[in-house]
Amino acid sequence: MNTPVGSHCESSPECFLALSWTTGESYNFFGNLLFFHAYSFLNCNLVKRVIDYAVKIRVKPDKSGVITEGVKHSMNPFDEIAIEEAVRMKEKKIAKEIVAFSCGPTQCQETLRTALAMGADRGIHVEVSGAEYETLQPLHISKMLAKLAKDEQIDLIIVGKQAIDDDCNQTAQMTAALLDWPQATSASKIEAKDGSLQVVREIDGGLETIKVKLPSVVSADLRLNEPRYATLPNIMKAKKKPIKKLAPKDLGVDVSPRIQVVTVEEPPVRQAGAKVENVDAVVEKLKALGHA
Repeated sequence: MNTPVGSHCESSPECFLALSWTTGESYNFFGNLLFFHAYSFLNCNLVKRVIDYAVKIRVKPDKSGVITEGVKHSMNPFDEIAIEEAVRMKEKKIAKEIVAFSCGPTQCQETLRTALAMGADRGIHVEVSGAEYETLQPLHISKMLAKLAKDEQIDLIIVGKQAIDDDCNQTAQMTAALLDWPQATSASKIEAKDGSLQVVREIDGGLETIKVKLPSVVSADLRLNEPRYATLPNIMKAKKKPIKKLAPKDLGVDVSPRIQVVTVEEPPVRQAGAKVENVDAVVEKLKALGHA
């Protein structure tokens, strides 16, 4: 169903466009997420551990992936935005509880502690390491999310729209499909009203406003909010908040890979620019390069 820009559509199957998922580090496509209860509902947000945005990415010599050993990691920026939105809902007495979830190696607990310091109430860590971790994919994370949503009686799942490492943008959509829940992707504004959410989405043509009923899945875009910094007192408090450890088998999820990474290559190096004296020189240069 095509909805005009800036229009409003009631929650319906046609309105729930497919979304992507957020992941862990380089090939860890899931990472962390968060659950919470609003209006006495529980919210879940995905928080993924990724290579820090300021780090220069290096491809492994065998081109099987990127180098992650000895590299600074942090929470996926889109997931920080999702957590911030959940915390704001709790501050407005809309959300009752926020549960942060992360899937990956032991180091993911550091990302969970960051989420707890920002305001999440408790964490869930599904530990996956070694070869299984290297081949984890969005579908695996979506299945874990769906199972946790049922077990924890989640009413709202908020995830970052994508991870900055793999840019898959699939987790939200697949999770909504597995749960048969409505979804609102690329959200730049969220308002809770009478057991439903009014969400402003960023689309190619501008903005689209939709209404979805709870329970639902939402993915956060960059302009949804500006995440807060965790204060030192909250960082200390976060150390005492509980983190529950699970394994994929506890959730009934088979993490066997569904796809194979054939090769990973760095983007081509950009050629240096050149100055020309006039328009005629530009034309000659373009002809020499075969562009005219």
